[in-house]
Amino acid sequence: MLPREKVFRDPVHNYIHVQHQVILDLINTPEMQRLRRIHQLGVSNMVFQGAEHTRFTHSLGVYEVARQICDNFQRNYPTQNGGADGLWNDDERLVALCAALLHDIGHGAYSHTFEHIFGTDHEEITRRILTDPSTEVNKVLRGVSPDFPAKVASVIDHSYPNPQVVQMISSQIDADRMDYLLRDAYNTGTNYGLFDLTRILRVMRPYAGGIAFEPSGMHAVEDYIVSRFQMYQQIYFHPVSRSMEVILTKLLERAKELFEAGDFDERFNPRLLAPFFNKNFTLHDYLMLDDGVLNTYFHYWLDYPDPTLSDLAARFLDRRPFKSATFTTSSANLLPAMADLVAAAGFDRRYYTATDSNFDLPYDQYDPTSATPKTQIEIMQLDDTLEELSTLSPLVGAITGKVTGDERFYFPKQMLAKPGTPGYTATIAQFQRYLLNGEVIDPQLLQ
Repeated sequence: MLPREKVFRDPVHNYIHVQHQVILDLINTPEMQRLRRIHQLGVSNMVFQGAEHTRFTHSLGVYEVARQICDNFQRNYPTQNGGADGLWNDDERLVALCAALLHDIGHGAYSHTFEHIFGTDHEEITRRILTDPSTEVNKVLRGVSPDFPAKVASVIDHSYPNPQVVQMISSQIDADRMDYLLRDAYNTGTNYGLFDLTRILRVMRPYAGGIAFEPSGMHAVEDYIVSRFQMYQQIYFHPVSRSMEVILTKLLERAKELFEAGDFDERFNPRLLAPFFNKNFTLHDYLMLDDGVLNTYFHYWLDYPDPTLSDLAARFLDRRPFKSATFTTSSANLLPAMADLVAAAGFDRRYYTATDSNFDLPYDQYDPTSATPKTQIEIMQLDDTLEELSTLSPLVGAITGKVTGDERFYFPKQMLAKPGTPGYTATIAQFQRYLLNGEVIDPQLLQ
């Protein structure tokens, strides 16, 4: 324990309270400090200009929510026999807090886009950072006990034997989701993600199978589910954010293609990306990258002799997103012809057209046959029996198991040139006829 509690000011939680030396030491490791240089919402700051918050601030927030859960459990539901009674054993506090703080430490530069291109897995990287003796994080964790790094890693990969600790960090209502909804809502300037965190924390309670909620808090939990649903539809699935992700993806794909073909101009050689292009990177290579490093390479590539690479770099840095239209299974057959028209207009269809799908399941019941079974939200009745949330809440029941989202076709804005303007051609006219008369989308909803 620290001789005196340390606090960090935070716009969401007011104060983040640190009481353990190991937590403070972990915060000060290079691996944690790297998260200051990785945006929490990737490219969404190009749509919501306030979304400049980072994985670092989110990680501290998740730690703080977990700390409050531990305090509530220890105050109101302390075990009398080491946890065999299904109540909270406070010996689990430190592993829970470390897992909460470190759960995102493996995220890379521009997170999910980078993973898609280079085949990395941030959860696997997280486990490596925790267990690799070369990292400062591992050194700090080993200071607790030799097996402590593996314990924290097992919480993150869901194999830790105490389900209360696992569900505190990863479930359909956990410290991670509760912090990012509130934090993302605050920084994007929206109200969609707001819910009563204080009330939810008060009605959480441990039981032998994990974490449940008291019936009096059911409406606060409903509000959380609806808030999450709205954030995905309005923020995380925003078509312009997805457009900038498409451009980032195409930019990295083009750089990778040039590098693999041996055509990359040495004057612009992305030395820190080379191990990823060569598919032979180390943990050290991974930790050398952040959003700023990639942006620096993108600035170099503005002057690159390959016109596709330089143009995509300019589109990304100068925020010139592609346009998009939704499509369905009935209109998907039009997309190859539309991509051909984009190519006929002078664009390489490999880099200037794309389809993107974003779907979310706001809430689902537990299905043991699923490849990724979800921990369902349980309401503990007065007789200590458990009822799954959607069976008690008509509101949650209405969206349970309902997948929401859309599929979009992305293309250059130039394909929407108006008749009479210099860029308007017969090819573009044909593209627009497909777009509007082919019923790809209601023209009023074109993004």
